[in-house]
Amino acid sequence: MKLRIATYNIHKGVSSLRSMPRVHALKQALSSMEADILFLQEVQGRHDKYAMKHANLWPEQEQHKFLAGDSHEAVYGMNAVYDHGHHGNALLSRFPVVSSTNKDVSDHAYEARGILHCIVETPKGQVHCYVIHLGLFAGSRKRQTEQLIEAVTTSSPPGAPVIIAGDFNDWTNQLSESLRERLGVTEVFDEDLPSRGFGSYLRTLSGRGPKMKPARTFPAALPWLRLDRIYVRGLHIETAEVLHGGMWAKLSDHAPIIASLELK
Repeated sequence: MKLRIATYNIHKGVSSLRSMPRVHALKQALSSMEADILFLQEVQGRHDKYAMKHANLWPEQEQHKFLAGDSHEAVYGMNAVYDHGHHGNALLSRFPVVSSTNKDVSDHAYEARGILHCIVETPKGQVHCYVIHLGLFAGSRKRQTEQLIEAVTTSSPPGAPVIIAGDFNDWTNQLSESLRERLGVTEVFDEDLPSRGFGSYLRTLSGRGPKMKPARTFPAALPWLRLDRIYVRGLHIETAEVLHGGMWAKLSDHAPIIASLELK
């Protein structure tokens, strides 16, 4: 069975410059991906100020429900709460979501973070999906990764298909090794290692093996930092790509990643 998935930090549905609403254009862009499951970060559950200021551009529905439309189920994990609204992670799925939990992994008072765990019922069985957005500080990310490993270990059976996707803010790529070793996951761009160039070849000859690096996704207009990831277990990775171009540069400060997987 083929699965098309995507991860995308949508920047609360507003542009990077001047914070202009982009929710309607974002819905069209997400639809064009034709993804079965979308892992979204910085989803605005409510924002009273934007709703008043941009009444004609700001949907009355919560963003996760508006973006899901009639084609997907929507699950929202509220993380950051303030006087005029709240935001968090969301999962949109063409398949039924049989259960969901949102775990608070905030490391300090200034960054509210969570892990949204959804069990998706596909025609080939259940897939455990984890939507993640880690902190800006290295120490926070390390502690949050430990909580992620514990969450996956305790909430999904050994060997069960797992997808972990989101904004890891891990531009120095310090966390991937722990996830691979302790959860048995693969990052979707690991499968494309032969195309990484002569440097990988030299590392292999020296016995060090290829240097695994996720794709560049930030900033969207000219991606340089490797912030966004998709890790999988129990699924075969067929393709993975970062979506570039003018449209994506205008919608968010992050570029989305889309991957085609096979669930046997």
